[in-house]
Amino acid sequence: MRTTSLRESFYTVIFEANTPAGKAFDVALFGTIGVSVIAIMLESVPSLAANDAAQNWFTGIEVITTILFSIEYLLRLWCSPKPAHYARSFYGLIDLVSTLPFYLALLFPLTGTFAIIRALRLLRIFRVLKLSRFLIEGNLLWQSLLRSSRKIGVFLFTVVLLCVVMGTIMYTVEGPENGFTSIPLSIYWAIVTLTTVGYGDIAPGTVLGQFIASAIMILGYAIIAVPTGIVTVDLAMNPTDGKPALKSCENCGHTSPSDYSYCPDCGTEFASNG
Repeated sequence: MRTTSLRESFYTVIFEANTPAGKAFDVALFGTIGVSVIAIMLESVPSLAANDAAQNWFTGIEVITTILFSIEYLLRLWCSPKPAHYARSFYGLIDLVSTLPFYLALLFPLTGTFAIIRALRLLRIFRVLKLSRFLIEGNLLWQSLLRSSRKIGVFLFTVVLLCVVMGTIMYTVEGPENGFTSIPLSIYWAIVTLTTVGYGDIAPGTVLGQFIASAIMILGYAIIAVPTGIVTVDLAMNPTDGKPALKSCENCGHTSPSDYSYCPDCGTEFASNG
């Protein structure tokens, strides 16, 4: 009973943000993630990387934050109603990946594998994704993207077909003498032009080709706005179509109707909105 009560107390602090202790924990976690990510970015600055004093600070921050994140991860596993569900969830995987590189560097300190370990340490930047548990609106945007996925998929397929057609036309009009040496290269030019990136490595030399390129550029501005409009309309409309609103479980990330009291996937009790 005593262990169960202690576990429930830790669960309230770690997973629920509607209590003073839970809010304080979230603020502390938010600050720790921020300090860790800033240190990771500053560590890549050449002048600071060559400074021994700065490196000592970065190492100290890395050790302390990794220990704190490791303790947090183990506590989440311990007090979670279903630890396996949390470990396989989005948040659980991010929590694990954000700490693993530090321990891999300790387990494989050989000179020959140092470059690989340095590359793995870049995965520490995944700690910034731990901030996603603080963004309630992120779940709403994600649900809108899922509902709009078919429309966006059809749109992207249409854009690909358009680029293939335009690239083929430009290959026929311009030809190898103007840099359009193949249809795939011409399709690449059409994609770069349609997205208004405009690298300038290939440019049409004929009047007809320049006219077609101008039309593609103008079309690009209209096409860029389409996906934004699709998601915006979905957000503006009733996203539930008469069904209960959705909310995400902070333990396993499973999405459920808002009128559910418990997560159907892991059994975690949802915090009351009152």
